[in-house]
Amino acid sequence: MNYSKVVEHITAWLSNYCDKAGLSGFIIGISGGVDSGLTSTLCAMSGKKTILLSMPIHQPNAEYQRARNHMKDLEARFENVTSMDIDLTLSFDQISADFPDDVAEHHLAMANTRARLRMSTLYAIGQVNGCLVCGTGNKVEDFGVGFYTKYGDGGVDISPIADLTKSEVWALASEVDVIEEIVTASPTDGLWDDGRTDEDQIGASYPELEWAMEYKGDGSLLSERKQEVLSIYQRLNRMNRHKMEPIPVCIIPQEL
Repeated sequence: MNYSKVVEHITAWLSNYCDKAGLSGFIIGISGGVDSGLTSTLCAMSGKKTILLSMPIHQPNAEYQRARNHMKDLEARFENVTSMDIDLTLSFDQISADFPDDVAEHHLAMANTRARLRMSTLYAIGQVNGCLVCGTGNKVEDFGVGFYTKYGDGGVDISPIADLTKSEVWALASEVDVIEEIVTASPTDGLWDDGRTDEDQIGASYPELEWAMEYKGDGSLLSERKQEVLSIYQRLNRMNRHKMEPIPVCIIPQEL
């Protein structure tokens, strides 16, 4: 893959899509991770208005500081970039207090609620500024294991890096000079107070998942670890298939 040409292709695609939509630019949630780091840099390179939005919710300080450092770096490099910092912790805490106890105490339900609160915030600010909400999901997350929140970080207008594997995201991030602390940080979805990584949650690294996504054999001659990774991939792909396909519609027969 010629990374410089891929960068040119994506930035031109972003600019053309924005022009056809009749909007002014893009808004991106900045998490402190490499996916949002790359996506926001590509949006900035398109020349269109680019709003970077940090939305901490009980965020570990290291994640928050990486996000802030990245936003400052892009603002210094690109005149079309502005940043905002909206702490949603109190809003999230109020939602938690309003929910029934069994919901508020359900860790996964509340983690997904964080993502959906952030999505609502992105769309509100994006609408006021005439901006498209730009997704930050990569190919493995979006089309392999479905590692995102439906109507949360999966609720976007466009997905410029969704055809790139995580390994390609890392390579392109270096190509466009995303700051080193972002590129080398352990991937995390930023939905947990303890800062657990994606690998902690999934049970496999992104390079392992990329291998499983491409594997076409029956698995009978694989090592024990590769069989485990393949099982993890297949289980998540099956379980999260509903995220990757259109919403089922019950078609009413005309004769009824």
